[in-house]
Amino acid sequence: MFELPVLPLGGVPSSVQCTNCRGRYGVESLEQPTSVRLTGMLRDAQYIIALTMLAAGGVGSAPARAEACELIRTAGFEDCGEAQVLAALAALCGFGEDEPFDGHGVGRGLAVELHAALEPLAPHLAQQGRERLVLQGAWIALADGRYLPQEREALVVVGSCLRLGEDTVGRLLEAATRTPH
Repeated sequence: MFELPVLPLGGVPSSVQCTNCRGRYGVESLEQPTSVRLTGMLRDAQYIIALTMLAAGGVGSAPARAEACELIRTAGFEDCGEAQVLAALAALCGFGEDEPFDGHGVGRGLAVELHAALEPLAPHLAQQGRERLVLQGAWIALADGRYLPQEREALVVVGSCLRLGEDTVGRLLEAATRTPH
C-alpha cells in the first residue's frame, strides 16, 4: 500500500516532570524526599539530638540548655524557648515512670523519637552531614565541661542511628573537645 516504515513503539517509560526546573525523571524519583521534606527531616533531627543530649546529662546545666536551645532555634524553631524545650523533654522522657530510661541515658519515648528521626534521614546525608549532627550533640554535651558517661553513650546511639560506627563517633567526640565551634 503506502510502504511507510513503521517503528514498533513498545512500552513507553513512565516519567514525572518537576514543576520548578521542568526536568523529567523516572517515577522512582517519587520515592526520594523533596527538598522541603529533607529540610524538615534535618530540622527534626537537630531538635531531637538537642533533647537527647539534655536528657543524657545537660538538663541541670544552664550552658548545656543554652547550647541546646541555640541549636533548636538555628534549626528552624525560632520561637522555641527553654520552657518549651524542657516541657518537650519532660513529656518524651516520661518523668515519673518507674523505669524512664532505655539503658543509654535516654528516656524510652525520646529513644523512639531519636530512631524515628535519624534513621530515615541517614541515607540521604553525606558522611560529613551525619558527622556534623553528632558534633552538634557533642557541643551540647561539652557546654558544661567534660563528657559524662551517659552523654557519650547517647552520642554513640545518635551515631548508630546515623549509620556511623563507634570508632567514627569516638573520633568525632575527641575532635569536638579540641575544636571550638
